[in-house]
Amino acid sequence: MIVLRHEKQFLLLKRGKEPNKGKYVPVGGKLDPFEDPYSAAVRETREETGIDVEHLQYAGVLIESSPTAYNWQCNIYVADIPYQEVPYCDEGELSWIPYEQIPDLPTPPTDWIIYQYLMRGQVFAFNAILDEQLNLLSMDDEIRGERVWPISS
Repeated sequence: MIVLRHEKQFLLLKRGKEPNKGKYVPVGGKLDPFEDPYSAAVRETREETGIDVEHLQYAGVLIESSPTAYNWQCNIYVADIPYQEVPYCDEGELSWIPYEQIPDLPTPPTDWIIYQYLMRGQVFAFNAILDEQLNLLSMDDEIRGERVWPISS
């Protein structure tokens, strides 16, 4: 997954199909055979947006575990890019979204936490536990040894 950012705006994809249909997500995809995560992020960005990113920064990893077949490890990169017109994407609709508006949009529950870490420039290693319906039960920051969701008072 690659988060494309211009200042305090993120280029997000409102997905037109599952998974996460109707939700705003960063661009991304699966590794091709013998492909490393960095190269996959560059390729997926070009395929989904037409944007050639030259410099990616590793942001962290998200592990999603559930009692179903849905179990993922996602390497996450961030690229600061110049503002440009929103390109066409056959995966859904791309939009520049201001950071402060993201909590008001439908997104996967893990993503808002990721955006907060990106804005603080913090590398992360998240372990997210999901139930059978893929609802987020908990999310831990493995680097700092703390629970980031749910937040206990």
